[in-house]
Amino acid sequence: MAGRGGAGIEQRSADGGVPEIEIRATTRRKKTATAWWQGSTLIIAMPARVRGEEREQLITWLVERSKKRRPHVAASDRDLLERAQGLTALYDIDAEPASIRFVGNQTKRWGSCTAATASIRISDRLRHVPDWVLDAVLVHELAHLVHPDHSAAFHSLADRYPRQAEASLFLEGYQLGLQMSSNRMHDEEEDGEDLEVFD
Repeated sequence: MAGRGGAGIEQRSADGGVPEIEIRATTRRKKTATAWWQGSTLIIAMPARVRGEEREQLITWLVERSKKRRPHVAASDRDLLERAQGLTALYDIDAEPASIRFVGNQTKRWGSCTAATASIRISDRLRHVPDWVLDAVLVHELAHLVHPDHSAAFHSLADRYPRQAEASLFLEGYQLGLQMSSNRMHDEEEDGEDLEVFD
């Protein structure tokens, strides 16, 4: 499929530990390849002249490098549960989540829980945040399993995570960035972060 600037666009579904990928091969790119996250999809922009095995190696390299920068992107619900269990032990939170999973339908909040069933849902928008931010949201939701309100007792428990206030500030800025990004239409290909020069 051809796009702007002589771009051929290829979509690849998520498979195993590899996220959904959109590959944009363009004649406008001469030497650099870049990758950036758009939601849970990894966008890869590369020169159209790169083909065959060389192309596949470059794509694999960009995927692996991008996943290292945002390890939660390929995390499963089981990984999330194990992470939460580690946090309950580390911060002495007397909660055992029955289930915890990433969901795509939470656009107004970062996480939610149902104390009666001990289930936690985390917005899949958090797949792209640093570990310490995800941990802050998890601790917040784990604290809700013990105190399903925003009482002083809840805050005392949630604030055992030392970067809780810092994570709140990060998420305010992140939300603003997400809103601004969705409100403007621009050429993402030229604005993506160049990960490596390709000769």
